[in-house]
Amino acid sequence: MLSLRTGAAAAAALAGLALVACGTANGGAERPVTSAGNPDRGPGEVVDVVVSVGQWADLARTLGGDCANVTTVLSSAAVDPHDFEPRPADIAAFDGAALVVLNGAGYDTWATDALANAGGSPAVVSAAAVAGIREGTAANPHLWYEPDLLPRMAAAVTGELTRIAPDDAGVFAAAADAWTSGLAPYTDAVATLRSAAAGRTYAATEPVFDLMATALGLTDVTPQGYRSASSNDSDPSPGDIAAFQSALEDGQVDVLVLNTQTEGSVPDQLRTVAEGAGVPVVEVTESPPDAGGSFVAWQLAQLQQLSTALGPTP
Repeated sequence: MLSLRTGAAAAAALAGLALVACGTANGGAERPVTSAGNPDRGPGEVVDVVVSVGQWADLARTLGGDCANVTTVLSSAAVDPHDFEPRPADIAAFDGAALVVLNGAGYDTWATDALANAGGSPAVVSAAAVAGIREGTAANPHLWYEPDLLPRMAAAVTGELTRIAPDDAGVFAAAADAWTSGLAPYTDAVATLRSAAAGRTYAATEPVFDLMATALGLTDVTPQGYRSASSNDSDPSPGDIAAFQSALEDGQVDVLVLNTQTEGSVPDQLRTVAEGAGVPVVEVTESPPDAGGSFVAWQLAQLQQLSTALGPTP
């Protein structure tokens, strides 16, 4: 099995990896991170895949299996994706890639820019494009929290892998079947929670979990002023915070969804108010807590928290 990345591009990427391992900027995490395929385990080429953000890394690794080298540029939960500034090694990771997996919807614009200046013409799978979100359209970019999008993303990535390395079609088909089977506990948990969430409300410190909350049928009662501020990466006003606190104290909110990756005192302040009012707090993260971990395990842990918080259907 041969690699589809040119020797020069691979050398540049490896050089970048060495530089990143010594750096501490942007959270101090080692970036990019590569999961290597096994050229002895398939009949065709090893496909070089670059994933912009860690939310889609496990999907790409699982679907590529031994027939893909998967490099994830931003994989650390210690780095705020909204403030991420790519370094030369991050940009170099895109050189010579055969397939690039993006989030889109304005979430990883830096990757789109890097790709435009990279060598080669890789296939691109964008979660936003798969979701039908047009470029430049305002949309919630946290697309990995949309349950119905996951199978469509898997189909798109598998389709491109098969097109790039048709001799490995059987390997990719088996990997896709394994991924679908592995997703079943997550799919079952979502289906079960839809019953528990009916008629229940939530408020969120950030809109990270909103697509999942909507899919479950939870009603968003986050005060509009606060929601607008958090969605636009601006600070909520004292009045917005007071309205949020009142909603928690007045029994309007069944569950507070708190993004633990958020910096600042306001989320902690809201947590304290919620706990004082007897409102359960469900902790979520924007990025996977384990760079090489399972997407399903990450999501199931959060869904279990939500299930416990909602309790029996009223």
